[in-house]
Amino acid sequence: MSADPDFWNDMEKSQKVLQQTKALKTKVERYENLVSKYEDILTLIEMGNEEEDLSLLDEAKELTEEFKTEFDELKISTLLDGEYDKHNAILTLHSGAGGTEACDWVSMLLRMYMRWADNMGFSVEELDYLPGDEAGVKSVTIQINGENAYGYLKSEKGIHRLVRVSPFDSSGRRHTSFASCDVMPEIDDDIDIEINTDDLRIDTYRASGAGGQHVNKTSSAIRITHNPTGIVVQCQNERSQHSNKDRAMKMLKSKLLELKIEEQMKKLAEIRGDVKEIGWGSQIRSYVFMPYTLVKDHRTGEETGNIAAVMDGKVDQFINAYLRWIHS
Repeated sequence: MSADPDFWNDMEKSQKVLQQTKALKTKVERYENLVSKYEDILTLIEMGNEEEDLSLLDEAKELTEEFKTEFDELKISTLLDGEYDKHNAILTLHSGAGGTEACDWVSMLLRMYMRWADNMGFSVEELDYLPGDEAGVKSVTIQINGENAYGYLKSEKGIHRLVRVSPFDSSGRRHTSFASCDVMPEIDDDIDIEINTDDLRIDTYRASGAGGQHVNKTSSAIRITHNPTGIVVQCQNERSQHSNKDRAMKMLKSKLLELKIEEQMKKLAEIRGDVKEIGWGSQIRSYVFMPYTLVKDHRTGEETGNIAAVMDGKVDQFINAYLRWIHS
């Protein structure tokens, strides 16, 4: 097998072209399917009127609901016009104040996003994982791979607030917990982000965890600190220290790109929901289990009482509402 770097670069470019071709083909097929479904609806309505057959009209009504859902999904996808929207997404969750309760909240959000990715047909890679002292997860970083993954998930960046009766409180009291969600695009190697190696502090450590895939007997995990900005990234789930370092450097570039984008947005004074500083008082969404059930996005006003469905990965209504909101 060839070790020529140009060979692998050409292979990578070919794969990207194939992915873009496949994505465009899928869009055309979705459009053609909608046109066909629209024509079927008109035919059913016409036949139902001519034959005075109400069953055909009922079938047309059912098909119309399917059409509206698919049309809305296709319409939403056209709003993903940002420069990096088509890229894969790197999503990081951190527990806030609250100890075990907050760590459990992170594990719930992690499950929610993994379920969402599975529903979308996206793949998920775990890059870094730090378990809670007693239960749950202190912090975790995953990469979600799929067309427009970042375009969809950029809506999730911010503070997520949970209100529930804590399963860790024997008195059955109600608790409020917070977790931060950070989302950035995975950037291509051909995107030029200059990093001075003198500005970096690179530490190695052993991967931590309760067992299984999160335990490493060698110090192969990597933590990189970018001194000028204070940005810290880490990766521990690759097979070698070299692979973890490469992945961490790529994450650092993505983080610096994200910082550059935010600075440009501030200079241009564009109105965006995620431009404000993230703090515990600026949560983007609340998830209330008690004394009633409600999930509400504080930016768009979108809400639902079906909190079980949301925690099972059904967050599309919030993502779609956000995309409509930033384009309104």
